[in-house]
Amino acid sequence: MFKRLLVTGGAGFIGSSFIRYGLQHSLCEKVVNLDLLTYAANLENVASVATDPRYLFVQGDIRDEALVEKVCVDEGIEAIVHFAAESHVDRSIVNPSLFFDTNVKGTLHLLEVQRRYPFVHFHHISTDEVYGSLSHIGTFNEESPCKPNSPYAASKAASDHAVRAYGHTYGLPYTLSHCTNNYGPCQYGEKLIPRMVEALCDKKPLPLYGNGLNVRDWIFVDDHSAAVWCILEKGKKGEVYDIGGECERNNREIIVQLIEIVAKITSEDPNRLRS
Repeated sequence: MFKRLLVTGGAGFIGSSFIRYGLQHSLCEKVVNLDLLTYAANLENVASVATDPRYLFVQGDIRDEALVEKVCVDEGIEAIVHFAAESHVDRSIVNPSLFFDTNVKGTLHLLEVQRRYPFVHFHHISTDEVYGSLSHIGTFNEESPCKPNSPYAASKAASDHAVRAYGHTYGLPYTLSHCTNNYGPCQYGEKLIPRMVEALCDKKPLPLYGNGLNVRDWIFVDDHSAAVWCILEKGKKGEVYDIGGECERNNREIIVQLIEIVAKITSEDPNRLRS
């Protein structure tokens, strides 16, 4: 197991879960959280570990190679766990260039640092959206063809290819994981579940886009974090790992479940919440 980690995007939803989980279970001796603190990041997500002597926060950009290199040298980093990314599909449709700049060029800058310190392991966090849309029958696996359907998914697929190419060309150690839809505490409000919960609590119309029949698999965020820690401990260099929850649902099914849960908690009539 790598004991000294640089985590990019560690103030975001999934990155903060990964940091909290690792420190809670004493899986490392040092975690450096490098985060630019853009709109979806929040230091409150890591407030519970802020005073832990094993934790260090550094505000900065993954595209700043000098800063990344300084952190790696000063803190004796053994592995980079790369969560930092623009990740909202709708935003990627409005501003695709931002997604390619952050997700592709940002990853390339990190890999360039790794080239200068080739003993540092690189774990790249990706998404199952690189595979495209999940049909009603079947699941994705590590051999599924890459068929991204949005600028976001395409930018993540491109960064996946960059990690593989650097690993093959320069002999750099890496692992890569694709995960399904995450849910849980600290998720930014623009995502499906927190957006729907907020609308239900405020008794507002539920903003379901399209026909709501697109199927995705869902996983609790801490289970994703546990899987990544497991890959860091037991994974084979150069391997790709898909992480899922075996919980395929379309958006309509998710909303029906959320209505039932909120109705139970608030003692409301579910039919009123559906209206």
